[in-house]
Amino acid sequence: MKGISRRSWIKKAGLSTGIALVGSHLSTSLTAEEIKKFNPRPLDGPIRLGSNENPFGPSQKMREAMTNHFDLGCRYPWSYNAGLVKMLSEKEGVPEDHIVLVAGSTEGLKVAGITFGQGGEIISCAPTFLSMMDYAELWGTDINWVPLNKDLDFDLEEIEKRVSFDTRLVFLCNPNNPTGKLLPAQKVMDFCETVSKKTVVFSDEAYYDYITEPNYPSMVELVKKGMDVIVSRTFSKAYGLAGIRLGYLIAKPDLAKKLRERVVANTNIMAIEAGKAALQDQEFYNFSLQKTLEARNAITQTLDELSLPYLESHANFVFFQSGRDIGELNRTFADKGIIIGRPFPPLNDWCRISTGTPEEVAMFTTTLKEVMG
Repeated sequence: MKGISRRSWIKKAGLSTGIALVGSHLSTSLTAEEIKKFNPRPLDGPIRLGSNENPFGPSQKMREAMTNHFDLGCRYPWSYNAGLVKMLSEKEGVPEDHIVLVAGSTEGLKVAGITFGQGGEIISCAPTFLSMMDYAELWGTDINWVPLNKDLDFDLEEIEKRVSFDTRLVFLCNPNNPTGKLLPAQKVMDFCETVSKKTVVFSDEAYYDYITEPNYPSMVELVKKGMDVIVSRTFSKAYGLAGIRLGYLIAKPDLAKKLRERVVANTNIMAIEAGKAALQDQEFYNFSLQKTLEARNAITQTLDELSLPYLESHANFVFFQSGRDIGELNRTFADKGIIIGRPFPPLNDWCRISTGTPEEVAMFTTTLKEVMG
């Protein structure tokens, strides 16, 4: 399947042109109007289902916002931040001095790691998103790793036990990457409230938009109470701006000031304007969430058919137990033109598969049946 074209694969799979119905759980397929508005890349190269990207973005409104501001490309961006910061403060319900713009939430994680981790340790669970810990470790911070518990959740009880005089920061990723799991609302709220009295708690909420549990709280609620909690958000997922690099942190003013002073890359004019447009493009936002849900359902339906265990996901990916070494599975899918998730030790026979367009998901599910058959 290497180098397979979109047209030849559709013909091979028996799908008629323009139809991408994958599984009975999909309530809709792409309409002509949707394709016109949200036109994903053609399937001319490898199918990218390994990086949790949103293939439908940027939306047309975001593209227009960026192209309409090319003339400002000669200007430094910091004098143009205010409008986006104001919009984000209104969205999150916090004053503007609580918002720190960063070039993708990954920059925010790294900045927080070196700002608060130096001279001590960061406690987190593994596997999780590693950017903060890997970067902080380069600068001399010790990482106190706690295994996920038997349910593959963050072991909050064990983390709290390990907090000591040396602990500078506790990192949570909720929903977690790579598991997609969501911590019980009251439990995580109580944990953050208690532990933040002893050290800084960082809540990575990159996948918060995908949570389907009604009224699930963001840890921004604790930031509003003046607690030592930092929350990160990104435009890379639901808004489809991973390549544009835009994210933000929410923290009380003294913590936000420290973080802001240490931001390295900053963001850029095009990202700022795309972010403004994204926050106003509710149609695309809703579309993205719907297509993610449909893709997730199609993937899990196939996993059910193959009797492969998986975790309930509140993100734009599914984490399933393949029963095969992930390195071997990566190579097998790569040979068939599909990129899947990287290894997440010690769960070396688990695979993280990102959601994609209906055609991409159909290619994955068809190939998975071949590989596991």
